[in-house]
Amino acid sequence: METSANTVIIGAGIVGCAVAEHLARLGRTDVVVLDQGPLFKTGGSTSHAPGLMFQTNASKSTTALASYSVRHYSELELDGEPCFYDVGSVEVAATPERWNDLKRKRGLASSWGLEAHLITPEECAEKSPLLDHHNVYGGLYVPSDGIAKAIRACEAMARRAEAEGVRFQGETEVLDIEAERGRVRAVETDRGRIETNTVLSCAGMWGPRIMRMAGIETPLLTPMQHQFAWTGPLEELAGTTSESDHVMLRHQDHSMYFRQRGEGYGIGSYRHRAMPISSDDIPRYADAERMPSMMEFTPEDFEGPWREAVRMLPALEGAEFDSTMNGLFSFTPDGGPLLGESRRVKGFWSAEAVWITHGAGVGRVMAEWLVKGAPSIDVSGADVNRFEAHARSPEYVVSRSSQSFSEVYDVIHPQQPIESPRPLRTSPFYPRQQGLGAYFLEASGWERPQWYEANLPSSEEEMAPRPGEWAARYWSPAIPVEHRATRESVAMFDMTALKTAEVWGPGALDYLQKLCTNELDKPVGKVVYTLMLDVNAGIRSDITVARTGEESFQLGINGPRDVVWLEKHLPADGTVQVRDTTSGTCCVGVWGPHARDLVQSISPDDLSNESFGFFNCRHVYVGEVPVLALRVSYVGELGWELYTTADLGLRLWDRLWEAGQPYGIVAGGRGAFNGLRLEKGYRSYGGDMTTEHDPYEAGLGFAVKLDKGEFVGREALMNRFAEGPRRRLAPLTVDDGEVVMGGEPVWSGDCAVGYVTSAAYGYSLGQSIAYAWLPPELAEPGTGLAVEYFDERHPATVAEEPMFDPEMKRMRGSSSKSPRPLTKAG
Repeated sequence: METSANTVIIGAGIVGCAVAEHLARLGRTDVVVLDQGPLFKTGGSTSHAPGLMFQTNASKSTTALASYSVRHYSELELDGEPCFYDVGSVEVAATPERWNDLKRKRGLASSWGLEAHLITPEECAEKSPLLDHHNVYGGLYVPSDGIAKAIRACEAMARRAEAEGVRFQGETEVLDIEAERGRVRAVETDRGRIETNTVLSCAGMWGPRIMRMAGIETPLLTPMQHQFAWTGPLEELAGTTSESDHVMLRHQDHSMYFRQRGEGYGIGSYRHRAMPISSDDIPRYADAERMPSMMEFTPEDFEGPWREAVRMLPALEGAEFDSTMNGLFSFTPDGGPLLGESRRVKGFWSAEAVWITHGAGVGRVMAEWLVKGAPSIDVSGADVNRFEAHARSPEYVVSRSSQSFSEVYDVIHPQQPIESPRPLRTSPFYPRQQGLGAYFLEASGWERPQWYEANLPSSEEEMAPRPGEWAARYWSPAIPVEHRATRESVAMFDMTALKTAEVWGPGALDYLQKLCTNELDKPVGKVVYTLMLDVNAGIRSDITVARTGEESFQLGINGPRDVVWLEKHLPADGTVQVRDTTSGTCCVGVWGPHARDLVQSISPDDLSNESFGFFNCRHVYVGEVPVLALRVSYVGELGWELYTTADLGLRLWDRLWEAGQPYGIVAGGRGAFNGLRLEKGYRSYGGDMTTEHDPYEAGLGFAVKLDKGEFVGREALMNRFAEGPRRRLAPLTVDDGEVVMGGEPVWSGDCAVGYVTSAAYGYSLGQSIAYAWLPPELAEPGTGLAVEYFDERHPATVAEEPMFDPEMKRMRGSSSKSPRPLTKAG
């Protein structure tokens, strides 16, 4: 038994073995991989999973992880046997709604570089011979999808890792994780103690148990039971000797999937009640009847799915079950994996809730993260530190994980909010918003107005162009009214959900300078837009930094990951402190040509352009309310972000609302906000750019000062700058006025050349706007392209940016000229 190692991986399933192999590839070989079960059928989820790999996903990153996994498994073999069968997949549509969604999904595949085809019912049956094609409207065929032989792949990857010096130890149970002063020191097993500074938990359904050993009281994953059955031999497949000839079949309208295995078929179903189980109730390998991840089958839950299976594949009629199980898989509150280092315990890393579909891809990015400091694929949506405090409560984790299970095959709209538990977080303005008929969506637990019923137009003549059904799912005719009011008079926006942090101390300026790309050594009262990069020069976040004192700053950031990043880089000497201030504060954005008139009417402070210029901040009074006013705008209009403590928030809203009546003030929601920002070309982190993009490609080079001194990612960024852009983020106008949503492919002739990041209708311009990543040569203004939307291509043209007020006169307060009237599309 080893007594020390640079890295200890707990779990020798698909993820643990993949990480070990990729670590070895990068030269880190002082690695020990432990598992309580025998190698390599260890008893976890990998050991029983049927191995179906469907790559297409709404997330670009998730698709990239799956695509890499397909390529990697395809390269593996074990003793002459393949680890992957490239049989392809067909997802069938049994309803018109699903058929329409498959059209959207085919577009996503093109955006992410996957070959995919919409096929007829007859073609579905050609590829899946047991299917009754009369029950479907058509299907989505992805030829590169296939079946992974997971246990075989584990051993093949382990052999590669062992050849470089990695050690695997089966039948070794982890008993404890030793941590001292918030840092991992050792792993205690039933066969001895291993000193280490780095532990990576790939324990899957046992992950919560391992996390608690490390001092993480509320693990963010829940083992859930999922039904699967293998039939005995079918007459139609008699004599079949190959492992798999038929395509994989997915019947998402009934949350089911099918795969052939020799003369029989496997049927998986999510069409049953959620059945969570505590990791403490999962038996040890030695105590399990079959294996720990296989629970007793509950036939009553399979009755409905089996009837549907027979209807879709009539050859199953009368088939006997060869084996059945309720197999355990791990689910999280939002359905995504848990990747990264713990905020609480340094050196304790997780790669949990990962399906076989993404196993090799996760192995690669985790190895890169551990060795190089950052992964090559954006994994912000899978970061273990992405959750707010409420989302880490045991009740929330189980409730939302159960919902994630039931939504596995649902058609999920990109704006679709969670239904429960709500409301969780409300700003002080919430009762006033309810009184105005706010329609709320949810963001990080916050109830965030999308529009207000009070702003509905009074007549049909005032109606703006209406988006199509999909884009209009969370749209209202009130949105263009709020948009126009912001441009022509003044509007109030609830900005409380924007995460804020305070940084202070004698070393605060130097500390922030080393984390940020822009020059922050500005006088007190200045606001700076800047970026934080990773070591690869990828954009980790875009933030605003307001210097509120000689040694104090207020930061507008993008979420919990930013707080963890800030904490991670704090100097050890205690000269800098960081505090998340979001919950104790609130913010109103007041913007529009009359914003200054409104706020000045109830403030004793001089708010003139000469006294209070653009990108400045100051403590002022609005009525009786002390506020920190930031002269910034994300909508391209004159105005301020007004911050105060939560206890005074309602008073701030009421004073602004009352004073704004002579100016025709409205409350604006997120729907209007998005269109306003896109008219100005303002980027949204996580949508328009991620760690896979550098500042110059994203059009944010103005926020970089390479000559200011060292900052994280500077050296890599200088190299990237010298190499030139790989792609550019550019605005398109969709020429026929069709409103798209994001994720759609952009075509040049017969080639998919890029994808849409975010989109909206620009009511000030009378045009549909879509931002997209494009090759540099196709990002020049005037270039003609096409955007595919639900299998139809709409002509589009690359535009100059910003499209609205390019001289920024309105925002800087040097002009109050109203925009041209709202026009119809086309």
